[in-house]
Amino acid sequence: MASSTVPPSRPDRPQRPNLAFRRLRGQRSPAEFAALVRRAAREIDERVSCDARYIGRVEAGEIRCPNYAYERVFLHMFPGRTLTDLGFAPRSSVRGRGARMEEEAPLAYPGRPTRSSADAPGAGETRRTYEPYDTQDPYDTHHDHEESDVLRRAFMTGGGATVAAASLGPLGFALEAPAPERPVRRASSSHAGALEEAVRRIRLLDDRHGADGLYRRAATPLRAAYALLDAGATRQATVDRLHSGAGELAISVGWLAHDSGRFDDARSHYAEALATARMTGDHALEAHAFCNTAFLARDAGRPREAVRAAQAAQRVARPLGSPRLMSLLALREAGGWAGLADRTGCEQALARAQALFARGDTDADPEWMSFYGEAELEGLEAQCWSTLGDWPRAARHARRAADLQDPHFTRNIALYTAELADDLARGGRPDEAAAAGLRVLNLLSQVQSSRIQTMLAGTARVLLPHRRASGVSDFLEKHASTPRGVTPA
Repeated sequence: MASSTVPPSRPDRPQRPNLAFRRLRGQRSPAEFAALVRRAAREIDERVSCDARYIGRVEAGEIRCPNYAYERVFLHMFPGRTLTDLGFAPRSSVRGRGARMEEEAPLAYPGRPTRSSADAPGAGETRRTYEPYDTQDPYDTHHDHEESDVLRRAFMTGGGATVAAASLGPLGFALEAPAPERPVRRASSSHAGALEEAVRRIRLLDDRHGADGLYRRAATPLRAAYALLDAGATRQATVDRLHSGAGELAISVGWLAHDSGRFDDARSHYAEALATARMTGDHALEAHAFCNTAFLARDAGRPREAVRAAQAAQRVARPLGSPRLMSLLALREAGGWAGLADRTGCEQALARAQALFARGDTDADPEWMSFYGEAELEGLEAQCWSTLGDWPRAARHARRAADLQDPHFTRNIALYTAELADDLARGGRPDEAAAAGLRVLNLLSQVQSSRIQTMLAGTARVLLPHRRASGVSDFLEKHASTPRGVTPA
């Protein structure tokens, strides 16, 4: 907790739209411009997960000064310009005394501020404020300095709502659980922002590392989210954001349970999100909850339920105006039809998914769909053909999925390659299957996913009779000696 010597935070200032940044985007959609930002980041070996919502927050003036990673990317994209030229406020005016001291220090590392007397709890960025977490979140890509002030103040004040917001923490994981014995205060838009940020960070860490190491740590921020709902808010807009954020967080935690093999937990979390969506009339959240429910039903061996949930999601999502969302939901339906061995139904759903995907991105695409690109389309189609027993076709799509995947989605690369290994093994190509399986094993130091480990175990069983084939014995030996990840409870 911060000491009483911490200087007070700057008073809240009204937001001003960043018109300069909006002009730089030109005729591109926020999603298209976000893709350019991510591409520019890769050019300089930087890591950001920019999406349409982040661009919207910048243009709305919510982010008055970007973090250091985004600063390097923006200056790379627009050489010769300063942050001020891009419409941002000077860092010193946003962050106060601590920032000015850093900018005046000639030896300060430009990529990450060094420790100084200004880095005491409550001064400067949240990442330095919570020092024990400093090395555990190298992917802090959506963090802006005004939100740091919000979360820091949450730790410095009492009350159920503020402590709940603090429980969302810089990693999206709890540092302190909500305290019911403290007087409950009304939640604010800052608390809603902290909740939305927690959802982004959980998704980002899952993309890179898989679910097994994250699931149990994500339970406390979910409780904190519902504590914020119980606290209530004075403005209806804030109440709506809190409900939406809590529902999205429930889905994210449900996915962590799903991917780590805890299907009953996942079903409960998805049902909670669905109830929240229906209670508030949030059709986007309802579509997302049905989407994940369909995916879970397929994996849990309930294909008819998968079809029904996917069709329900499509009915809810149709007025939202996102072809990409409708494409993903058609793929969820195709997976259900494949589980029912209905090849015709599967092929029809796949054709709809491809046609809808070809319409491209729109501003109506939900933020959570940032993972859904051509690689995911290929990967989900591969799973359908695999379920139908068409191994050569499944392997072809799985190989394309792995080749197309953005390198920062480490978990998905491992997933698609594991799918490829299994399809090759079952299709009578043991040497290629073993090579693919070895590539997955090499990624398991970075990824913890029970689903991927289960797939590899199945591949190993199929390859056992072929242990004399080239490379197969190497795969089997390495697989047998690789420690298993977190075991589902």
